[in-house]
Amino acid sequence: MSRTDLILKRLLTLHPRLIDLTLDRIERLLEDMGRPQDRLPPVIHVAGTNGKGSTVAYLRAFLEAAGKRVHVYTSPQLVNFRERIRLNGKLVTAPVLNAALEACEQVNAGQAITYFEITTAAAIKLFAEVPADYLLLEVGLGGRYDATNVVARPLGAVITPVSIDHVEYLGPTVKIIAREKAGIIKRGAPLVVGRQTEDGLASITEEARRLGVTPFIAGQDFDGFVQNGAMLYQDEAGLLDLPLPALRGAHQIDNAALAIAAARHFGLGLTRAQLAEGLRRVVWPARLSPVRGKLSALLPPTAELWLDGGHNEAGGAVLAEALRDMNRAWPRPLVLIMGTFANKDAGGILAHFGHDPKLVLTVKIPGERASWPARTLADLAIAGGLKARPMRSIEAALKAAAAIPDARVVICGSLHLAGEVLKKNGTPPT
Repeated sequence: MSRTDLILKRLLTLHPRLIDLTLDRIERLLEDMGRPQDRLPPVIHVAGTNGKGSTVAYLRAFLEAAGKRVHVYTSPQLVNFRERIRLNGKLVTAPVLNAALEACEQVNAGQAITYFEITTAAAIKLFAEVPADYLLLEVGLGGRYDATNVVARPLGAVITPVSIDHVEYLGPTVKIIAREKAGIIKRGAPLVVGRQTEDGLASITEEARRLGVTPFIAGQDFDGFVQNGAMLYQDEAGLLDLPLPALRGAHQIDNAALAIAAARHFGLGLTRAQLAEGLRRVVWPARLSPVRGKLSALLPPTAELWLDGGHNEAGGAVLAEALRDMNRAWPRPLVLIMGTFANKDAGGILAHFGHDPKLVLTVKIPGERASWPARTLADLAIAGGLKARPMRSIEAALKAAAAIPDARVVICGSLHLAGEVLKKNGTPPT
């Protein structure tokens, strides 16, 4: 076990629950640390259910194409905890991370605090100490009481599409969940809002009005769409003709448009050429990404292997539609290898695929007790009219998929499963 792992293991013992949404503990710790949250670079705060990470990835790509120094905070990691913290575009090194975690641990002095809160405090400490032009700060869970919501005066806030997820913490309806996401809105900070349901938008605009903020809304104030093999973006300032983003799927047009809207609405001063370069170079692993390496070698050379970390019903919907678009352009038999957590609506996720998959192979997420058992997940797929089989491992599932000629094999259902795939494949994010 690495020194980082040993520190993180100790930090897990500081609170009996992994998630306990409140700002009291992290505000107390940051106060004892000298309020590093007041010394951050200009912050773009991003909340939502789906598309947060992709939106952050686009913003990072745009800003770095303009030569800006960009800090990034995202969660969870796929393989290594260091993925959560980027200092000036580079993953934090283990020695720097360890020193920050231990400094927070020492100041905290054994008081109750959750794992996410104290690790977020360590990230904030680093972001305050290392000079940069911008900090892209992704919410962990919810918004109002998320540990990242300690920034009093962000440059701007972004709320990506809101859907049902984490109901045990955020509430049972989109209207209630959106109200929690809208907790990142701050008086005096501009707000850009992704495409929402009617109820979700109502909650967000109500909170924005209360704080005197006029939201800049997808489908009303700006939009993005595909025409003649290019991406077109339009807002009140005019029309931009741009290349298609490197990230695949129609939903990525919406994510890219949201990031472009934020860049323009927040006055980042980016040129069309810089936005275009960002769209071409953007990287965000496990979002309908091709997999090449040790695991793809288990399939015939004529097969494709893809990886997607979408883990809720909305994520299933966009993945299913993206795969249909791929199939229209290049038809292949679809094989899903799926593993997800038992608190997710696995049947709802699978329902979006209709009868498209020729076969569903189910796996338990390695090392995760809260994962659906492979047998139970296969039964859910069968109940939905799909041909399905439980498999003992990812490798066994790939070998079974290899029996279907020229298959398009897609591993999906969980970011944790995606992380295991990248680890086994020897291709962790860098």
